[in-house]
Amino acid sequence: MPAVVLVGAQWGDEGKGKATDLLGSRVDYVVKFNGGNNAGHTVVIGDEKYALHLLPSGILSPGVVPVIGNGVVVDIEVLFEELDALISRGVDVSRLLVSSQAHVITSFHRTLDKVTERFLGSRRIGTTGRGIGPAYADKINRLGIRIADLFDPKILHDKIEGSVNQKNHLLVKMYNRRAVDVDAVTEELLAYADRLKPMVANTPLVLNQALDAGKTLLFEAGQATMLDIDHGTYPFVTSSSATAGGAVTGSGVGPTRIDSVIGVIKAYTTRVGEGPFPTELFDDSGEYLRKTGGEYGVTTGRARRTGWYDAVIARYASRVNGLTDLVVTKLDVLTGLDKVPVCVAYDVDGERFDEMPDDQSAFHHAKPIYEELPGWWEDISGARAIEDLPANAQAYLRYLEEVSGTRISAVGVGPRRDEIIGVHDLIHSR
Repeated sequence: MPAVVLVGAQWGDEGKGKATDLLGSRVDYVVKFNGGNNAGHTVVIGDEKYALHLLPSGILSPGVVPVIGNGVVVDIEVLFEELDALISRGVDVSRLLVSSQAHVITSFHRTLDKVTERFLGSRRIGTTGRGIGPAYADKINRLGIRIADLFDPKILHDKIEGSVNQKNHLLVKMYNRRAVDVDAVTEELLAYADRLKPMVANTPLVLNQALDAGKTLLFEAGQATMLDIDHGTYPFVTSSSATAGGAVTGSGVGPTRIDSVIGVIKAYTTRVGEGPFPTELFDDSGEYLRKTGGEYGVTTGRARRTGWYDAVIARYASRVNGLTDLVVTKLDVLTGLDKVPVCVAYDVDGERFDEMPDDQSAFHHAKPIYEELPGWWEDISGARAIEDLPANAQAYLRYLEEVSGTRISAVGVGPRRDEIIGVHDLIHSR
């Protein structure tokens, strides 16, 4: 009955699809438990590349049941666009389940996201403008619209009306925008109901029954630890729980049923959007990582900020998630470097911090303290065992494991799904 949680251990874009691929046919269900279409992941199968935003990566694995959990906010238009794109390429999407309790992103959520971000000016968060934050705000304010509401036109209309009463005052009087037309939004959402209904399920019941039946479940986080609403670099974070605890609330599966927590982490560090980033590089090394690693957002196309590996963040992610395993991705990007720095601590105004500063201002002013390791020049994309790697690459991994506080169980050595080294079994019971 293994239940495995998969989280990003940095600021996202770590390559969680690589870990999902490694688990392959051993997984029966892949559950997305947080976020929306504000993050993307790329899966490469053979010569085919698939960019997913809202759908769980399990949608591409034959026999796997992909599930959008109750903790996700769903833009239904985007959902169908992604499904249609996969169908056109011959992918079977008929197994997809969507929680009846997941919240819906509407057109007015997208509008609010864009105008409020512009209004913040220099204090902007760096959102994708896809309505994620406003949808979660409505959820917390008990003004949200859930998937189940689409199947009762009167309830849907009443909920939309209650949700936009205050928003229309803001839109018209503060932002000089048009008021939301309740009838138009109702009709827009009702148009999706017939096609959506066969996918909708009581997913907490389905998932618990699957565990009872001995099935293997993989819970896949959107975004990452450092973007978590509670444990990330607030306020430059997402609007949901992207750490392992979110798998419980976002799926309806209890914490005692989780067996292991896998953290996916790059062999260096990237970030998209605003906010502090201690190891960020502004020189040729940063551009090298960006170009060699193809560091451009799947969802937005924005160039990612790049930096060296940050072991302070790795230790923090291990602690707040209870990590049992690490999957290190993009080791191949470091090939060709004479020296590879690793941040082992921070200097904040002359004081050394070996762990994450609790104070936001201190983290903002943190300067990395580096240890340098020798690099390697050999092509590692064909390696399928640790012993196949150059000696310096092996030493680098051993050092990362030592300073990160969690064992490394797999290593990505190239962009293709099969370019990965399995070190320890990622599916294991407590």
